[in-house]
Amino acid sequence: MHSIDHIYIDGAFVVPHGDERFDLFNPATEERIGTVRLADADDARLAIAAAKRAFATFSRTTVDERIALLQRMHDAVVAREDDLFEAVRLEYGAPVSRGSWMTKHASSVFLDAIATLRDYAFERRMGTATVVMQPVGVAGLITPWNSNAGFICGKLAAAIAAGCTAVIKPSEMSALQTKIVTEALHAAGAPAGVFNIVTGRGDVVGAAIVSSPDVAKVSFTGSTAVGKGIVRAGADTMKRVTLELGGKSPSIVLDDADFAKAVPLAVAAGFNNSGQACIAGSRILVPRARLAEFEALAKDVVNAVVSGDPADQATTVGPMVSAKQWERVQGFIRKGMEEGARLLAGGEGRPDGHTRGWLVRPTLFTDVSNDMTIAREEIFGPVLSIIAYDDEEDAIAIANDTPYGLQAYVHSTDGARALRVASRIDAGRVLINTLSHEPKAPFGGFKQSGQGREYGVFGLEAYLEPKAILGA
Repeated sequence: MHSIDHIYIDGAFVVPHGDERFDLFNPATEERIGTVRLADADDARLAIAAAKRAFATFSRTTVDERIALLQRMHDAVVAREDDLFEAVRLEYGAPVSRGSWMTKHASSVFLDAIATLRDYAFERRMGTATVVMQPVGVAGLITPWNSNAGFICGKLAAAIAAGCTAVIKPSEMSALQTKIVTEALHAAGAPAGVFNIVTGRGDVVGAAIVSSPDVAKVSFTGSTAVGKGIVRAGADTMKRVTLELGGKSPSIVLDDADFAKAVPLAVAAGFNNSGQACIAGSRILVPRARLAEFEALAKDVVNAVVSGDPADQATTVGPMVSAKQWERVQGFIRKGMEEGARLLAGGEGRPDGHTRGWLVRPTLFTDVSNDMTIAREEIFGPVLSIIAYDDEEDAIAIANDTPYGLQAYVHSTDGARALRVASRIDAGRVLINTLSHEPKAPFGGFKQSGQGREYGVFGLEAYLEPKAILGA
């Protein structure tokens, strides 16, 4: 049984002022595995004050000094990779393959930041002016449970690269990951106050960060509803805000696609991270003339997907993170059937052979119209909807008929045609015949999928302010 009783402020592990205990569970077994003591608003204020003090010095460090710190952080997280993998499996239920990627991603983001930093010009001449890119100030970094360690490290790496200090509010549901990452980052030897990690509730610690006049920048990954609240709350102090929010990503299967390749890719895009991913390709757009063919192949692929024990190498879809999330996904499956969608695979309840664990049957609907609830709302579980279209124009119109615009997928054997379609999709990233990630490219969303970008130069500049100096 784990008991997590410390947060990290001003370079030291301290007992929180807050005294609320939050229960931690293994989603694969539903068993309680520990508790975490949550920080409160007083703890948040102490962390912000520490970051503010540290900023005065850290903002003046050289690029080489920041690169050295980022390298030490990378090395320290790598050294805890096995521990982090076990935590991801235990408290989140990530399957082996996904858990391995998540733990490696948590360390690789520091190397990505170093690569960006080495080539970045913090000072440049523009006409008669010298433009200097200056760190924005103390950054508040608020991370979600579906990739907690990766988001902590990724956001922190960008802030440090820019010369900012940080106060991090990770998800309380991911306290084991947070503990390991915090210990690793502490071992890297950052100056006191450069980063502070305060685990607590969003409406307490998160709210204190967002409302503080001493926090200049907030980077948040999570739901669109919470993101809107952050924008409203941050307006009083004119916070610089980066939001990576929800998605309802389309997978557009063009009529010339090779279904033997496109079907497995489309299903994998939808079931990415057990469906608990903002980038999940949950709407699969299929040409009506080839609909029956696609349905038959997709049904077989989905039925072959193993939803089960995260420790089993055969498992590709793990449990939902909590009982609440499991019930939410079950509700969407029921809603799909009530609204007239036809079930091709899966359905309500747990997979066959499982009587416990927040496992969902990998589910595939067809005869879905784009105005149905399962086509409009982010489910955050392994539930896919096939939507038929008549021609290319119709496919583009359906793909863009959503309040979201985070990511999209295009499947085609004609590269020029795929590029043409991709150029007309309103999404921050469009992947053509691939599920790859490029850390040098910006990541973020159009419309209600957020504002601003992370990764690469765009992610670095989210923590910088341009200052023009004339007459010199």
